Amino acid sequence: MGFQQSTRERSVICLSGGMDSCVTAALAAAETEAFALHFSYGQRTEARELASARAVAARLGIADFLHLQTDVFRRIGGSALTDNSIAVPDAAPDFGHESQSASDSAVIPVTYVPFRNAHFLSAAVSWAEVLGATRVYIGAVEQDSSGYPDCRPAYYDAFQQVVRTGTRDGKIEIVTPLIAKSKAEIVRLGLEYGAPLDLTWSCYKEGQRACGSCESCVLRLRAFALAGVSDPIPYAARAQPGES
Repeated sequence: MGFQQSTRERSVICLSGGMDSCVTAALAAAETEAFALHFSYGQRTEARELASARAVAARLGIADFLHLQTDVFRRIGGSALTDNSIAVPDAAPDFGHESQSASDSAVIPVTYVPFRNAHFLSAAVSWAEVLGATRVYIGAVEQDSSGYPDCRPAYYDAFQQVVRTGTRDGKIEIVTPLIAKSKAEIVRLGLEYGAPLDLTWSCYKEGQRACGSCESCVLRLRAFALAGVSDPIPYAARAQPGES
């Protein structure tokens, strides 16, 4: 991999190809010379996510795109995203409403991939050390999420301490610019920064078109509705965000 020298501060962005990582990448590209890291880990929509991540990186002018593959999550199982014996559920009628916030749920969804973000961050920090990058961006969101434990601020505070004690100079910063934002706020921020939301993929299920019924699709559709704009990607069955 060869790239031209730049005087800009460098960063690594964990780019899944989803809406949150796309907006985070747009922020990273505006603030730094950004390098994108994408993982294929046996998820159901692996090929579609990779295509989206590559397209987003190209549109944003990302300096380099590193595609890593691992079978650890598929071999471990335990998640509907990596184990075909576990069905991806449709969102409950009240999912994501203010009166029923997903992040307040005591039940961790079957779509949770055990400790996944630690794997992503570890690889990103390793690459950041090689690149001389000072920041690692990840589009984690606590509010309006599906209640994943690795999307909490405390998780990233703890990982930051690991980076301080376990890297060459301990100065790489874990950046989570969306952690406290709602999905609607993320849509608005993406529009402000010119994030290519039309290239993103958020659906948990297989298919060429987003299903419109899984938790990720429902949160996304409601976010665009609350932001007052249309979601630019096609859906197989477009659920109405306000339906219950």
